[in-house]
This record gives sequence, C-alpha cells and structure tokens, in this order.
Amino acid sequence: MESPIDKKRNIAIIAHGGAGKTTLAESMLFNARVTPKLGRVDEGTSVLDSTPEERQRKMTLQVSLHQYSWKGHTVNLIDTPGYTNFLPHTRSSLRVAGGAVVLLSAISGVKVQTEMVWGYADENELPRIAFVNKMDSERARFLRAVDDMEKVLGVKGVPVQLPVGEGEDFTGVLDLLTMKAYTYGKDASGGYEERGPADDLLREAEPLREHLLEAVVEADDDLTERYLDGEDIRAEELMKALREGVLTRRFVPVLCGSAYRNIGVNFLMDFVNLCLPSPLDKGRLKGVVKGKDPATGKEAKREPSPDGPFSALVFKTALDPFTGKLSVFRVYSGTLVPNTTVLNTSRNATEKIGHIFRIAGDKTVEVDLACAGDIAAVSKLKDTHTGDTLADEKEPVVFPPLPRANAALSYAVAPATKADEEKMPSAVAKLMEEDPCLEFRRDDETKEFVLSGVGQVHLEVAVERLKRKYGCEVELKRPRIPYKETIRSTVKVQGKYKKQSGGRGQYGDTWIEISPLERGKGFEFVDDIVGGVVPRQYIPAVEKGIKEAMQSGVLAGYPVVDVKVRLYDGSHHSVDSSEMAFKIAASMGFKKGMEQADPVLLEPIMKLEIIVPEEKMGDVIGDINARRGKVLGVEPKRGAHNIKALAPMSEVINYSTDLKGMTGDRGVFTMEFSHYEEVPPHLSRKIIEAARGEKEKSR
Repeated sequence: MESPIDKKRNIAIIAHGGAGKTTLAESMLFNARVTPKLGRVDEGTSVLDSTPEERQRKMTLQVSLHQYSWKGHTVNLIDTPGYTNFLPHTRSSLRVAGGAVVLLSAISGVKVQTEMVWGYADENELPRIAFVNKMDSERARFLRAVDDMEKVLGVKGVPVQLPVGEGEDFTGVLDLLTMKAYTYGKDASGGYEERGPADDLLREAEPLREHLLEAVVEADDDLTERYLDGEDIRAEELMKALREGVLTRRFVPVLCGSAYRNIGVNFLMDFVNLCLPSPLDKGRLKGVVKGKDPATGKEAKREPSPDGPFSALVFKTALDPFTGKLSVFRVYSGTLVPNTTVLNTSRNATEKIGHIFRIAGDKTVEVDLACAGDIAAVSKLKDTHTGDTLADEKEPVVFPPLPRANAALSYAVAPATKADEEKMPSAVAKLMEEDPCLEFRRDDETKEFVLSGVGQVHLEVAVERLKRKYGCEVELKRPRIPYKETIRSTVKVQGKYKKQSGGRGQYGDTWIEISPLERGKGFEFVDDIVGGVVPRQYIPAVEKGIKEAMQSGVLAGYPVVDVKVRLYDGSHHSVDSSEMAFKIAASMGFKKGMEQADPVLLEPIMKLEIIVPEEKMGDVIGDINARRGKVLGVEPKRGAHNIKALAPMSEVINYSTDLKGMTGDRGVFTMEFSHYEEVPPHLSRKIIEAARGEKEKSR
C-alpha cells in the first residue's frame, strides 16, 4: 500500500568508517521485521554490506538501500560509506536524502571523516539527528561525545536522552522529555522494560532536561512565553516544537544507544518519524526542488506532488547479473508507471520505462509505480548515467548534476594475459558506469593504461571487481612519471640530408633557430623563408619533421616542450628534393640543435589540498618539505587545518597511502596537475641514467 507523502522519510545514515552505520541500519530493519534475523557485518550476514569485497573487508564500499515501515511511516534507508576512499558516493547520495542520522562514537567522538560528511549534509541543508553509538564499549562517554560534536562541528547539540550506565554497565536509556527509563535485555531483540530511574540518574538528568526544554520552546514564540511564565506545556506541544527546531536546523537532538546490542534503536526510529522531514517539508523550501528548463535555461520548480509532472534524479547505477543495468533514482514530483516514455533532459534522449523496482539491499522488488518522495529503480536505460535527470517529455526540467570527485591516485594497469587485454576496455567501462569516481585512460606519453581513483583501497577494490564480475584480471603497477625535456639556450643549426644511390637522390637543407619558450607554451613554428630557398611546398614537411623529432628528446627520450623553432634559410635541388628529404633534414637539425641548446629535464608538479587534524599539521608540513614540496598556505578549518601545497609528482605518487599512515586515516586530500618545473641536476642524472638503462635492456 502506497504511504501518503507526509508519512514518507528518506534518511541517510552518515559517519566516519567503523562508527556502526550498517549495524544500526540492520537493527532498524530487524526491529521493523523486514529481516527475520539481525544481520551482522562481522559475521558476513548483513543484507546491506552484501558484496564479496565488503564482506571480506567488513566495511561499506558503496551506497546501499532498503526500506521499512514503522508506526505508519515508510522509511527509505540509505546506508553510506564512511571511509575516505568512498566518501564521494556518500556525498552524491545526500542529494536525494531528506534528512540524516549522524552517528557519533561514544569512544572517539568526531573524526575528520565525520566532519566531511557533516559538510556534505550542510551542502544539502539536511536536518539531522545524532545518535551516540557504542555506549556499551569500554571508555564510552555520552556527554563527551556531545561536547565534541558542538566544538568540532559548530552545532548546538541537545540531548533528548541519557544513557542508563556506560561501558559494561550500559543497560538502557532515560527519556528526558518524559523522565522515564527503559532497560534492555542482552539478546539484542530490541525488547525493553520501563523502570523508575535511580536517584543519581535523576539528579544528572534535571539540568539536561531544562536545557532541552529551553531549546525546544525557542522554536515557538508562544511556547517560550508560556514556559517563562511557568506554565506546564503538553507533551504534544513539545513534540511539535522539537520537530520544528530540527527542521529549521536550530539544533540537533542527540540520542544514545548500542546498534550492535539493539539498545535505543527503537526510540531512534520514533525520532526519525517525528523529527526528520517528509518530502513535503524538507528545509526552508518546503519540499520545492529547483532545476532549469533545458530549452530556455530559466529556473523551473517542482512541487512534491504525485499529480504533478514527473521528475527524478539518478544518483546510482548498478549492473545486476539478472536485471542488467539498474538506474536508481529519487522521484521529486509526479508518478512513474511501467511502459511509459520519459525524457533524459541531461542528454536530450528519450527512454522507455519497463519494470520498476524497489531496492532491498542486494535484492530488487518489483512495484507498480513510483511516486513523489520514493526511491526506485528501472532497468536497461540505454543513454542514462549517474547524475542524469529524468522528466516528463511535455514539461521537462533538468536538475544540477551530482558533484564529481577528483582522482587522487593513479596506477598503471597491466593485463595478466592477452585475453584480459582484450576484455579490459569494455570491463573497465562497465565498472565506471557503477563508479563514476574511477577514471581510465591511455597515457600517450608513457604508452600505459592508467586507472585513477580516490585512493589505494578504492583502486584495489576496483581490480577485485574487474576479476569477479567481468573475468578480467589486471595488475596495478606504479605508473611512469611523464617527464619532458626542454632547452635553456638559443642556437642556430643546419640540418642537411643528402643521399645519392643511383637514379634519383634525396636532398634537403634547412637552417633553423631553436629557442626556449615560456613554461607551458608548448611549441611554436615560424616560417621566415624569403626568396624561395626552401620551396613553399616543403615547409609543412619541415614542421612535421621537427614535431616528430620532439617526441623523443636527446637526454632520456622524453617528449620536448616549450620550444620555438624558426626556419630562416636552406637550399634545395630541383630534381632530388622531396618532402621526405626536408622532413629528415629538419629532424636531424633539431636533434643536433637540442644537444647544443643546454637541454634540461622537466617534471610534473602537482597541486595538493590536504585536510588534517590540528595535531598532525606539523608532521604533514614537515613531510611535504621532505618531498621537495612547497607549502603555499594553511587555513584553519574547525578542529583541522587545510594545507595547500605544490610537490613533484614523483614524490607524491603514493601520497594517499602515506598520508593515511601519517594521520591514522584521519587526513584527506585532493591532487591535480599544476605545471612543469626543472628537475634538480642530481636527480636529473639518475633519471637519465635509468631511462638509458631501460632502452639498453629493450634492445
């Protein structure tokens, strides 16, 4: 039965890796009787972490979806990755969420990854509930986690519960609104008993209850006045004001429990229903979603009504062995039924809708329709990719694309066999459909196939999936550095080619001036011939010969850049001259001139932006300096620092792994190409010797 739109919830569970997000989601599904048995990540029985790669690593590697019904509400659960390598998937999924449950560790509080996903939730103006997890762990402290959240995330945290005991003594929760305590058994069934709280717990709870009431009544001027006058405020009024405070993001209510032992999870599910938005009332826009008319570029709005024109955003693509390619989308307006045609407004392509599915972990369930507020999937769309908008053909709209992640780590990819080499392009293309964070290209300079991703684990998982899903086995190797060569001096040289071997000979004679260009300018050819000493028809051959010679420099065989070549003189033979002769002559002259023009080796310099915890900043800056890097600036960023730096590619090619080790996986970074610079002489000699050694071996 289709739930009314005001009873729908689309919620993402977000936190750093290892916080217990999937375990919490499994407990929610179990409590709602979606699963007959409580799924366990560590036992490999999770319905959400269902791929072999996830079960092997015991960590969430992709966004997973499921649905449950709880006390008259239908909730779409979005279980997100928390490890740095897979956070771009989390960021994309938050575009389609209505609200979020943020897990805080009762042991370690807020980590850098928590800050990152919190920032993604801010981008989308998502109302949030916080859940302090692992209250049953040694050294668990509820109020410390709340304090850490307020300090690091800069948000007003309002406890609505207190734990009954902490660590080994944790048995349940105290509701600060009703002042009732609930204790749970040890069987993780979710069952509880209502008990009178101990006196010491009541004494601790009183000031926190006052803090809660003050925060809640501030959401309503009338309630504030009545509260200050000492009037009793009914529980229903408090609940309504609590919801208003969360929706307007004035504060974040904080609950507590143990996802693993299923303690407090049922009350969290109640708060999801109460506080997080339906598609009708998400944020300040009251459910309205903004896009553009693809024809005019003018703003277009969509109301969250099942009766409006259909519109949806595809936020995930999955290749299923049974149903084929699945495009997973959030419906913002209208109703979609099978056997209809929609317009992909991102690509101006029509798509035929066949069967419609609901995602249930690693399974799909066929449904009759998908309405505003639903998350659904369709199979076998030909032209649709992650980030595309689907809309009514008669009333089109296009929504902003999903944010893209920059690849931070690249490896050369070597196929294991000839058969793997043939499979590789199509297999990697399929993998990239599922994971837009991957990049694959052939490096024209190094002649290698290069696979790029967010980090080491990301690429390792990609290689594992290539083998498992598509039978393509490849090996990751350190990619070659694309060094280049250039010159520092200006020279004039003659390039002359003369060959006589009976019959018609070959003759070409060129005089060229080679001079350095500003870094990054590439190549410039100037024709300064006067008087026809080099006939006009041979001048393109001269330029072509020089360009071919530039493909392999004189130092180590790397491409030559940033040079200007001026052809200013030469001679020809009326019979023996040809395009080929002038091409060879120009090539010979360029090679000779390069040797005389003070050639140097250039290396690629990368621009890095590194976010690290405050206490690790000194270590990271020292490491950048040791890598021949240059720190451009440091900006404080809520308990962390944003370091901007330049460093040679050769020094940071494995930086993802190195930064993880330096910061205990708490540092994150982005990296992109900046420019080329000269290699220091002592390193240049080693690179040249190594390159010449490789050439000798290959002969």
